[in-house]
Amino acid sequence: MPLSHLVAVFLICLGSTSINQAQPLDQPTITRLTDAALPAALAQLTDFLAIPNDGNYPEQVEANLTWCRKTFTDMGYTVTRLETPGMPLLFAERQIDPDLPTVLFYLQIDGQPVDTSAWDQPDPYRVVYKRREVDGSFTTTTAPAAPPYDPDLRLFARSASDSKGPAVAFMTALDILNAEGIEPAYNVKVIMDFQEELGSNDLPGAVAANRDLFAADFLVIMDGTRHVSNEPTLTFGARGIATVTLQVYGPRDALHSGQYGNFAPNPVFAAARLIAAMKDEQGRVLIPGFYNGVELSEADKREMNKVPETREEIRFMVGVAEQEALGDTYQEALQYPSLNVRGLRAGWVGKEVRTLIPEAVTVEIDMRLVPETPGERQVALLRQFIVDRDWHLTEGEPTEEERLTYPKLISFTSSLGSVPFRTDLDTPIDHWLTAAVTRALGKEPVRMRTTGGSQPMGPFVNLLGLPAVSLRIPNPDNSIHAPNENLRLGNFREGVMECVGVLTTEIVK
Repeated sequence: MPLSHLVAVFLICLGSTSINQAQPLDQPTITRLTDAALPAALAQLTDFLAIPNDGNYPEQVEANLTWCRKTFTDMGYTVTRLETPGMPLLFAERQIDPDLPTVLFYLQIDGQPVDTSAWDQPDPYRVVYKRREVDGSFTTTTAPAAPPYDPDLRLFARSASDSKGPAVAFMTALDILNAEGIEPAYNVKVIMDFQEELGSNDLPGAVAANRDLFAADFLVIMDGTRHVSNEPTLTFGARGIATVTLQVYGPRDALHSGQYGNFAPNPVFAAARLIAAMKDEQGRVLIPGFYNGVELSEADKREMNKVPETREEIRFMVGVAEQEALGDTYQEALQYPSLNVRGLRAGWVGKEVRTLIPEAVTVEIDMRLVPETPGERQVALLRQFIVDRDWHLTEGEPTEEERLTYPKLISFTSSLGSVPFRTDLDTPIDHWLTAAVTRALGKEPVRMRTTGGSQPMGPFVNLLGLPAVSLRIPNPDNSIHAPNENLRLGNFREGVMECVGVLTTEIVK
């Protein structure tokens, strides 16, 4: 039975009557409709999470695409499969009135790969419910039988938070409206992405080839985690990302440290000196021009620092004695590009440790980007910084001549990922979403100027000119991308309420 039918049954059982769609839904009505729909919604989410969704595997993409196509078709949407050079995308649309505005919703369907051995449950794709104990640990419990549900109960599974949970919250809201005979307040379009975790490389081409199909007034992104306060959150931008791999070369082969120590240079020290030169002790990047173009006005700072947090709270949360000295607050720090060493490899450690001088060191770097600092520029600045420090760049493994000529050898490869975007606050999309969330939950959302992470919204923002905002549902302590990913039931419930509010709030431009 489609979820919309199940929702209707629950509403009838609770004595629900049809609601005049011309009247905005108030908070008590939204709450009542959401609570009636929750049992069917959790069953649907459990069913959806049971489908493995690693975007590297075509058969998993197809299984999730088939599930999504049936779900939206059952709700009366026109569904289109969009072929790309890689994996397909799925598009769904429902036109209410050609004279009304149109909102495009972005749903991420794929998830990070899983290492089953690292999870505290037999199968990361099979939902397990747990409750948190006083000491912070989690204890497995039975699935909730009927509402009202304990809001602090958690549902553990891969993609519970990132981002099948938010997707099903949105689908549940659509089902609630169908069951009540309520039309959305505008035309609805939905794009479903099955390779977001891999960079959505085929999305830009699909958007460029289907501009009319994606044409809309606003873009709402159903992805991302709430602010650390776990208050309802709207985020108006995301940083982009560029990555660089450095290979620092030493001797032709690994050498015995006793026989060749004090003679053959160890490339670890050379790599360490290079890395250390990139940042000062306060955490500021020393690459010339790295921050060029980023200027925060006093008005910008006042607006972004309305977010309810302090530096001390963030320090305590992440467990550090001092924060880096870029920006006076955490929110200000997010407005700048960052440079991070995300991985290092040289020789062996632990039980495999050996008394050797390594032949090479691999340094993996990621740079988060803001609109003022495009990835191409940041990569070029890093490359020039290395050259200016007398490193000789090789094309892969150095030749024998290079080895005997240049004392500092390094290879440099780079890749550009998601581009940054930012939507201005105090604009029509801000007014609309803030009003909708406030009406649904009875409190205003936290409004963040940007998030530290990346989202593949560049094609919609840069090619179509869409203002984009992320409606964030999951709890901040949800372990996304890691083992034991989870979704708090209170967040899922509020997410459904927010989506009902958003779908029934008129857009005034």
